[in-house]
Amino acid sequence: MGVAAVAALSLTACSGSDTASPAPSSSMAAPSSSADSGASNGMTTNADVFGPACSQLPQGNAPGSLDSMGPQPVASAASTNPLLTKLVAAVKATNLVDTLNSQQAITVFAPADPAFAALGDAKFTELAGKPAELAPILQYHVVGKRYDGEGLASAGSLESLNTAGGPLKIEGSGENMTVNGARILCGNIPTKNATVFVIDKVLTPGTNQ
Repeated sequence: MGVAAVAALSLTACSGSDTASPAPSSSMAAPSSSADSGASNGMTTNADVFGPACSQLPQGNAPGSLDSMGPQPVASAASTNPLLTKLVAAVKATNLVDTLNSQQAITVFAPADPAFAALGDAKFTELAGKPAELAPILQYHVVGKRYDGEGLASAGSLESLNTAGGPLKIEGSGENMTVNGARILCGNIPTKNATVFVIDKVLTPGTNQ
């Protein structure tokens, strides 16, 4: 995520049989990346991005631009993305920056700032002060395998790092694609260790549509 992704998120450790109750620590169980060694590994280039909000990204080599975010791990990339300031604040509040940056191949659904604004400043501030409640929400926005837009459409349903939150339902394709009803504003954003999809809603575990 230039996005942070944004970015990631067993954003908390899910060890042993405790996957249904993620702990609020900042350690994240590293997902297996062996499945990503096939022909379609979910990696994208700047030419693959799509969506109405992509034009809002800085251009050239400016911080937050595609050229700038690409070589960086997802949380670092997201920290420069002007669409993701609220997400970055949430990731920092849960001490998940290093955790996200250390993942090898993930997909991050990154709510844009207006998505968090819909929660209201009071609610956002409350969650930011309660990492144990915020972390499982962030986990629900991260998938432990790297997908591009075509891969998402083919999969149809994905399991997030918050397995107790229920599956993520993918519908449509291209600019008409949704994730649990959330529209993709800018998809296929490449970062060093994640493919990022900026979305227009905060995904709530247990309420997939």
